[in-house]
Amino acid sequence: MVLLAMWYPKIAAIVAAMCCRMATVHASTYKPARPPAVPMAVRTPYLNSWLQCEPECLLPDNWPRHWTTQILGWQGLVAVDGKVFNWMGKAFQNPVVKQVSLEYTSTKSIFVFDVDGKVNLTVTFLSPVFADDLSRQSQQFSYISAKAKSVDGETHDVRLYMDVSGEWASGDLSQKITWAHDKTNKLDYHTFERTEQVEYGENGEIAAWGRWYFTTGSDSGLSWQIGSDQLVRSQFASNQTLTNTVDDTFRAVQENWPVFGFSHDLGNVGSSDIERLFTLGLIQDNVIHFAGINKTLDAVPGLWQSYFDHDDQRAIDAFYDDYQYATSHSSELDSRIQQDSVKVGGQNYATITTLSVRQSFGALQFGGTPSKPYIFLKEISSNSDIQTVDVIFPAYPILLYLNATLARYLLDPLFENQESGAYPNKWAEHDLGTFPVAKGYPSGNDEPMPLEECGNMVIMTLAYAERTGDSSYLEKHYPTLSRWAEFLVEDSLIPSNQLSTDDFAGTLANQTNLAIKGIIGLKAMSRIANLTSSSDNWGAIADEYLEQWKVLAINNETDLPHTTLSYGDKESYGLLYNIYADKLLDLNFVDQSIFDMQSRFYQSIAMKYAVPLDTRHTWTKSDWMMFAAAVASPDTKALLIDKLANWIGNTTTNRAMTDLYDAETGGYPQDGPTFVARPVVGGTFALLALPS
Repeated sequence: MVLLAMWYPKIAAIVAAMCCRMATVHASTYKPARPPAVPMAVRTPYLNSWLQCEPECLLPDNWPRHWTTQILGWQGLVAVDGKVFNWMGKAFQNPVVKQVSLEYTSTKSIFVFDVDGKVNLTVTFLSPVFADDLSRQSQQFSYISAKAKSVDGETHDVRLYMDVSGEWASGDLSQKITWAHDKTNKLDYHTFERTEQVEYGENGEIAAWGRWYFTTGSDSGLSWQIGSDQLVRSQFASNQTLTNTVDDTFRAVQENWPVFGFSHDLGNVGSSDIERLFTLGLIQDNVIHFAGINKTLDAVPGLWQSYFDHDDQRAIDAFYDDYQYATSHSSELDSRIQQDSVKVGGQNYATITTLSVRQSFGALQFGGTPSKPYIFLKEISSNSDIQTVDVIFPAYPILLYLNATLARYLLDPLFENQESGAYPNKWAEHDLGTFPVAKGYPSGNDEPMPLEECGNMVIMTLAYAERTGDSSYLEKHYPTLSRWAEFLVEDSLIPSNQLSTDDFAGTLANQTNLAIKGIIGLKAMSRIANLTSSSDNWGAIADEYLEQWKVLAINNETDLPHTTLSYGDKESYGLLYNIYADKLLDLNFVDQSIFDMQSRFYQSIAMKYAVPLDTRHTWTKSDWMMFAAAVASPDTKALLIDKLANWIGNTTTNRAMTDLYDAETGGYPQDGPTFVARPVVGGTFALLALPS
């Protein structure tokens, strides 16, 4: 009985905490849908954190994670009238707040929490996208806004706590890190980094170099502390304030888990919001190792350096001070994308596009100088290649929609490397190496997708030039483009046994969809010739090839004629997404009857969550499905959009939105690759990228 009496309070406390946790399950509402994962701080390949939804998207009592699923220690606590609650993270055994709602927009994830029926806490994770402002886009930082207000007509004493752990600084948790606390005129900040800096190195896809900064405003109610996770978090839980001290024992990330905490005393909170702002991000002096026109690997500086005089403090101050502009700009962008999406595809289409924005830009690293900017793309999760042409191609629509000039900054590294003479093959290079080292392939041993990449490069270059009016870019690269076009002449009509962008499905000869990409590429080259006052050696060939392709590619011996997966295989079919390029470039080349034929056929093969990519699997690709929707009849367009939006809200996948899933189950492909966080979701903007 004595033992029972001793343990009863502890048991009661555990049961109470469990009940509080259970109360959050299924309590949250979602707008516009419950996503597979929630973007938290997502700006670049290395600032790329998510809340996984399993199946609910509940921030209290769950850790944010890197896209790889590595935990990124990020803890949030709030005290109301002396009682402490957990609103983010899993480390502390306080009762959790009730999550009332989650809303995502193109740039924000907005959580609303009910704290003990007394206070509403609204936490907004803002990762702005500045497609028209290189200075602002160059910063690898994100905002976290926390607003508290009373909801019961009383005033309440509110204290807010947030920390981050050393897990952000290294994918190898045995690595030692160092840290410091300091101030600028306006900010308090914690900075931490790996002791052993490995420039251009990664562990578990997390950067092994650079300096992390966690900042907040230096208001009168601020306290801070650096120390072990248990010590710092317990200090707030017990005292609702921190000690303004630094643990000076530098150590490994996993050794007594150093964390970097801030606490704000908001005072007596009434019915008006009281807001505190935090920023989190990474500063790297050099961001990419690139073999460009001179063939040697050279450092590409972070573009931020040119705008902020190579000064970390100036950069973090500027980002914090820019919050009001960033909020206003982001709201305008959110509204634009929402309204434009609804106009062309309805609310379900907006559900798709708004979830794709941060993920698309989160794979981009901005480097160089204002006079020579570069954008380098990481092929996240599939193999971490850098500047993969057939990943840029599906991501391209979001750039054409937001600012086509950005497309040039992605194409430039590919042209530079190949025009240096370092690449020996006559076709276009597949990629430039493994992120963040863009060394190219002097031996020509890149993944072989010759027809795919030649078609992609010609189409993308023309699309950029037409949208921006930059015909000089076509003239500059005309010799290279014409060499690739010659390869298209050789291989487009009867494609050899080779990979397409859907390389997970393996090689195949006579691919119908691949062939039409090459043929459209030839027609695009004809327009390039005209725009540059060059001899058109391509248009007539494209016309001839198209007529032959229609005979080879279409199965007319069925009630619903359609193109086959490969020539002559009448039992096969596939999404003919490559005809999208004809509409994107406004070529008026492919017969409208082809578009109409495919639209009718897709209706007959649709599964629960999608139209399958082809007959080899029941798998589908969301980017290619939106390419098909963009050029489909109204009813088929609606069908494809509705199925993808339904998938977003119901899929069992629980990581940053995959572009490859099973069309019937909605899950990851059985015995197939798991793609997550890839920039190809920019392809969901296919409808918005079409010329008006």
